[in-house]
Amino acid sequence: MDKTWNIVEYFSDVETTKEHNGYFCSVGEALTVVILGSLCGLCNVSQIHQWAVSPKVREFLGEYFNITRVPCYYWMLCLLKLIEPKSLNRCFMNWSQSLMADNEQELTISFDGKTIRSTVKMTKYNSAMNIVSAQVSQLGITLAQKTVADGSNEIPAMRELLSLLEIKGCMVVADALHCQKETAAAIINKNADYLLVVKDNQETLKQDIEDYVQDDDLRKAMDATSTVEKNSGRIEYRQAFVTHNIAWLGGQDQWPGLACIGAINRQITTAKGTSSEWHYYISSRKLTASELLKHARLEWSVEVMHWLLDIHFDEDSCRIQDENIQQVLNMVRKIALNCVRVYKQATKSIQPLSKIMFSCLLNSLCLLTILNSVEN
Repeated sequence: MDKTWNIVEYFSDVETTKEHNGYFCSVGEALTVVILGSLCGLCNVSQIHQWAVSPKVREFLGEYFNITRVPCYYWMLCLLKLIEPKSLNRCFMNWSQSLMADNEQELTISFDGKTIRSTVKMTKYNSAMNIVSAQVSQLGITLAQKTVADGSNEIPAMRELLSLLEIKGCMVVADALHCQKETAAAIINKNADYLLVVKDNQETLKQDIEDYVQDDDLRKAMDATSTVEKNSGRIEYRQAFVTHNIAWLGGQDQWPGLACIGAINRQITTAKGTSSEWHYYISSRKLTASELLKHARLEWSVEVMHWLLDIHFDEDSCRIQDENIQQVLNMVRKIALNCVRVYKQATKSIQPLSKIMFSCLLNSLCLLTILNSVEN
């Protein structure tokens, strides 16, 4: 093997929870096998191990990754259990940010948490494991994550992620849980901007914005735009409204950098009828109505990633009763999704993610094509 893959290099220095005496397969090699198997769309360690010990894949691993022996299934689990999740997350964050080294877009960073339901009785807190992720919305690339015991701990977890990431000039979007003055300050201190959903956890702020927007005369003076989407008999009409006139807003000085308020009305028509709902926002950037629609829509990119973890990788059905392994697998799946996203953008491929991964399963050389696109 003449080539050393960057993705292998970035994760080769991952730390372990205790001293590892070597065996014939290192922790780094085991991690590489699991990453490659996940790129083939395999959902669990058992499937990945069965794939890795097949004759053709053994030959492939030896020729291109210098992995000449694959441990048994039990020992592969033991090696994964040794990985220190915080160390792996640092490697993951450094690798993910390297993917954006030459990117000159104005980026939107979305934050959200996902609960792994199968871990509800597994953690030391006797509650399900919740993992907060930061994602570059335009690129579909997950940057980093933080594991917490339950949803209530998402707030400090997001702030910790903010302190680790380089987000200067970015727009940070998050749901109502993170509509907190301290979080807004943390974003501003990183020389970034925020767009936060306002709901009942900020009751007074929400009521003030709602009263303003629902006043017909005041709403007519706001910057406004609308879009219509039709898909399989479903019609979604979205109207956005923004104003920079916020001198009247009580307590505005308590929100660092607050520059505008906005609202989006979604009307969805199906065969069953029409529903309508309003969403209210605050932002530190003087947005137009069109920009509000764009950034608010981009917030959902992290939800798409969570959906893929559930649907494609069947994450909620993972029954491994070890916190370290669950966290490692969650990061490995995100590594695989990042790789495929970069490949699709580099090649302008219109193939669905599942088909690209299935091609890798059928022909291991397709993995090299994806890895090459990630490194170029």
